[in-house]
Amino acid sequence: MKAVILAGGFGTRLKPMLDGCSKPMALVHGVPFLEYLISILRRQQVNKIVLCVHFLADQIMKHFGNGSRFGVSIEYSVEDKPLGTAGAIKNAEEYLEKTFCVLNGDTYLEINLHDLLQYHRIKNGIATMSLVRVQNTERYGSIKLAEDGRITGFFEKVQAAPVREGYINAGVQVFEKHLLDYVANDIAVSLEKQIFPEIVKRNLPLYGYVTSGYFIDIGVPEDYLRFQNEAPRIAKA
Repeated sequence: MKAVILAGGFGTRLKPMLDGCSKPMALVHGVPFLEYLISILRRQQVNKIVLCVHFLADQIMKHFGNGSRFGVSIEYSVEDKPLGTAGAIKNAEEYLEKTFCVLNGDTYLEINLHDLLQYHRIKNGIATMSLVRVQNTERYGSIKLAEDGRITGFFEKVQAAPVREGYINAGVQVFEKHLLDYVANDIAVSLEKQIFPEIVKRNLPLYGYVTSGYFIDIGVPEDYLRFQNEAPRIAKA
């Protein structure tokens, strides 16, 4: 299975802490955050990776090169303009296999990717999203999950109550390539706001895989700092 990492983010909320680098290159104990994600993949024998890059793309490409120094093979899909999460994957379509996984470039999740893939195949979904349960979904928005694991709805961040326990997207997904038939070319398109809700609306098989593995989103300063403290215990890049 090939993996795509969405690594084009600007890191607006982290900007004062980034020292001129992009969010995926934010340093954690002297190591770019993106290396921690590549380490997850390499440890599970997922060695073919596509990096979707835009902001400060040259910085990322110079550091990682063809991936050989990190024990993987890396290809690059470069966006001339920001294309959103779905648009970035569409832009990388030529590099993708029939079934592939996608990782958000600003979230870390300890997950068995082979178990996720097996679940996806058993369910015969067009997409399967890893989910974690949190005490407060306000920052993320939340996901409505049926008993059989099918995702039936989404609650946007602005609609969430100040304190609402529930499931959130943990940033690791498995997709079938024909999902990209629903994504327009060369325009900004969001998985979370446009494609996933459209899949649910069309009653296509979108599933959630619930995991209790360690999860963190470094998109805000407090969690970036928290990962600085917790990374030595949960990840070896």
